[in-house]
Amino acid sequence: MKIAVVGATGLVGRVMVKVLEERSFPADLLIPVASPHSAGQLIRFRDGDYPVTDHLQAISEKPAIAIFSAGGDVSREWAPKYAEAGIRVIDNSSAWRMNPNIPLVVPEINAGILRSNDYIIANPNCSTIQLVMVLAPLHARYQIKRVVISTYQSVSGTGARAVKQLENERNGVEGEMAYPHRIDLNLFPHGGAFQENGYTAEEMKLVHETRKILDDPSIMVSPTIVRVPVMGGHSEAVNIEFSSPFNLEDIVSILSESPGITIQDDVRNNIYPMPLLAEGKDDVFVGRIRRDESRKNSLNLFIVSDNLRKGAATNAIQIAEYLLKFIG
Repeated sequence: MKIAVVGATGLVGRVMVKVLEERSFPADLLIPVASPHSAGQLIRFRDGDYPVTDHLQAISEKPAIAIFSAGGDVSREWAPKYAEAGIRVIDNSSAWRMNPNIPLVVPEINAGILRSNDYIIANPNCSTIQLVMVLAPLHARYQIKRVVISTYQSVSGTGARAVKQLENERNGVEGEMAYPHRIDLNLFPHGGAFQENGYTAEEMKLVHETRKILDDPSIMVSPTIVRVPVMGGHSEAVNIEFSSPFNLEDIVSILSESPGITIQDDVRNNIYPMPLLAEGKDDVFVGRIRRDESRKNSLNLFIVSDNLRKGAATNAIQIAEYLLKFIG
């Protein structure tokens, strides 16, 4: 079996190739796809080096699955062409997420919605994935009314240019700016383009994607995106209001028993989720679990995840693993 990774030379693309290998995904050949400026590069997969190719060549080689992480414009143009050729596409951009005919999937939550005739599947935004991993089991038990989120997102979520900007600033080097402001020794409440309602595109993704994945348009979501000078790992301070009273011990028990979640909540010993502890791991880490004493039936907690792994690459590969049952 062949698998293509579109955007294979990018930050997320390289992690996708790494995760495919780590999880022993049953692909015999890798087809790395990237823009023309990456021509000639080799991508290492298992014991082989695979040359970067273009879309037409990749389609002609008929991979069973193509995982895209090359931006929305590329996905809008090329995902349908792969799908028309009978290649299942898992897309990591925002291009298809809110299309009502395209499934938006976090496997631990809603892989069951996937059908054999789904040829484009959307991978959610990194901040959404770690959020709904925690919300879903709690919503099933207590029915969530409202969620207030403040994120603390690392520069790797923006891409290689942003990582380089932070490195340059820490080393006193003048260089290209990925952001409108300095990020080292700074932070700013800005992620994605500002919309007419005053929210950013990244904030509105949290609103719309959360409702779609949880299949509940009634959930009220109030997000604020903050970019922080951290290389990798996204953090979220989350306030949840439930429709009914809850038992705090039950909250911890529910989350402890949920696949893909690890509790780190021992404040007496200064144990709580941090990006440094999440780096290179696939779980979503939850801590600072406590009642909101200012509001009835409300809970505060802190969520951290490696945004390049569960927030992007690992979630996509988990979808690919689920799709194997549809592939002869």
